[in-house]
Order: sequence, then structure tokens, then C-alpha cells
Amino acid sequence: MSARPRFREQFLQAREDAIVASVNRLLAEKGFEAMTVDEVVADVGIAKASLYKHFTSKEELAAAAMVRVLDRTLEELARLRSLDLDALGRLKAVARWAYEQQIAGEMPALPSQNSTLRATLVADKAYMDRLMQLSDELGAWIVQAQGQGHLDPALPPELVLYTLFARACDPVLGVMRASGAHSDAQIVDWLVTSCFRGLGA
Repeated sequence: MSARPRFREQFLQAREDAIVASVNRLLAEKGFEAMTVDEVVADVGIAKASLYKHFTSKEELAAAAMVRVLDRTLEELARLRSLDLDALGRLKAVARWAYEQQIAGEMPALPSQNSTLRATLVADKAYMDRLMQLSDELGAWIVQAQGQGHLDPALPPELVLYTLFARACDPVLGVMRASGAHSDAQIVDWLVTSCFRGLGA
């Protein structure tokens, strides 16, 4: 008798994974404001009532997608810790990874000014726990890189942190790619270089 509930749990988890994967892709393609719940259910091939068994709002869908992104980001940080890189090398690698995720259509685009979405994210414990863990680890690398003279110590570490977060949704990448004049690798190299060295000669 215990096999049946386990199968149902697996089915529900698989459906939830499909929903979140669809949301992640649609947020990357369209952004939060343009994405609709109807598009999600059509993409997954389920009824709207089935979606609402998992998520009660568009904001909850976005929060679930962000939790998955943060999980992947924390996995990438763990991988970078295993490599022979200094703090600056790790920070550059994180920025490069964020650009590559954007190219792959795996980075959700969320508005910075949306009070309902912000309230949902702040109230989501899974999201906030992961965000704090990510911020703490990147913050430690930033302070270390500043102490080693690789980053300007006059800059507040949180400014550097927010600059790194902004790499995940940098519009310059899309504009440069749309021109078709340069390879993805070249564009990413330029963006990482300009992020850490500025625009000076």
C-alpha cells in the first residue's frame, strides 16, 4: 500500500519540476511582466487547476524559479571552491558563469521594482536562505580580493556584490549578441573584463 502514495509524490514532484522549468525559460525569454500563467500551463500541457495545486500566483512561480537558480549558483560556487583560484579568479568565474546562463536561456529576468513580487520573495524562506548564503560567500570573496589588492578597497563590498548580481541580467549581452558581429565567447570575455577592470585604457 505504501507504493501508491510514493508514486503520487513522484508524479507531483515531476509535474512541479516541469512547471518550474517552464517558468524559468519563459522568465528568461519574456521577463516577469510579459509572462502569463496561461503560457505556463500551455507550455507544460496541464490544466490551470493543476498548476494552482502547486503555486497560487505568478509571484510564487517566479520565486520557485529563483530558488532553482540560486541552487544552481550555489552548486557553481562549490565547484569553484574546489579549483585552484584566488578570490578574484572565483569572482570572475561567477560573472562568466552568469553570462553563460543568460546565453543558455537559464537566467530568469525579474523586475527590480515590483512590490508584490518583492514581498513574495522576501516571505519565501527557501529563497531568502539561499540568497543569504550566496551573499555571504560572495561577500567573503570580495573582502578577500580587496585585502589582496585585486579590487578597490575604497568600494563598499555590498556595491561590488550588487554589481555581480547585476551580471545575471545584464542587457548589454543581449544587445551585443543581436548585432551578430561577435562570438558569444568574445562578448563574454569583454563583459567580464569591463566588469572588473572598468572602461579605462
